[in-house]
Amino acid sequence: MSIGIVYQDDWLVAVNKAPGLLVHRSWLDRHETRFALQLTRDAVGGHVYAAHRLDRPTSGLLLFAKSPEVARSLAEIFAERRVEKTYLALVRGYLPEQGRLDYPLAHRLDDIADALADPDKPAQEAVTRWHSLARVELPFAVSKQHATSRYSLARLHPETGRKHQLRRHLAHLRHPIVGDTTHGDGRHNRFFRERFGCGRLLLHALGLELRHPVTAAPLRLSAAPDHDFTALCDELGWRNALAGALADRVESGFSTDHRAFA
Repeated sequence: MSIGIVYQDDWLVAVNKAPGLLVHRSWLDRHETRFALQLTRDAVGGHVYAAHRLDRPTSGLLLFAKSPEVARSLAEIFAERRVEKTYLALVRGYLPEQGRLDYPLAHRLDDIADALADPDKPAQEAVTRWHSLARVELPFAVSKQHATSRYSLARLHPETGRKHQLRRHLAHLRHPIVGDTTHGDGRHNRFFRERFGCGRLLLHALGLELRHPVTAAPLRLSAAPDHDFTALCDELGWRNALAGALADRVESGFSTDHRAFA
């Protein structure tokens, strides 16, 4: 198994992570033998260091540093919110055209990964912006309350980086991400498995914008959705909407007046 490199220079490498792939070895699955970090290390022929994380079921752009020093610089950039992050998600219902949710999230502890964490840690600030890109109404009664089922393709911008933030925020808005087995709606997850053969979390890390940690040059990175995500958008009639979202990543250039680069 290999991993797709979408950007590389002397200090950084960015890859397109497949859904279901762990970023690195974890106690969450001690039997797993494939990790994005190891696959990237094999691809570039040297050590790499994770600059941030993606949940295992989330696909998309993952950035690594090639040295511990650059990794520390990147960690500061992410911690200080000097990164613009863009995701694509397929959600239940007609998501409003655009909005911003400022809703603190309590820290949810994992029995293994968070064994040493403070159980009384207060809720943390969490902010997400979104834009609805496309909608569809399907003639299937997934729930007993409605004769049809509605879905939206959304572009998401997390301004903070809390655990499962996008999944929890969309669930709070009552527009859970399809395929989310923890915070989503099991009826709609099952419908997509049975109707479209799609059992994955439909959340994709599309882009990152930041200043290069070494050269300070504007850096705009993108990773296109995988075939399953793209084929599903085609089947739902969202080919143009998805193409527009991808073209925007290429054509709109780098926004130097965004607060992340002030």
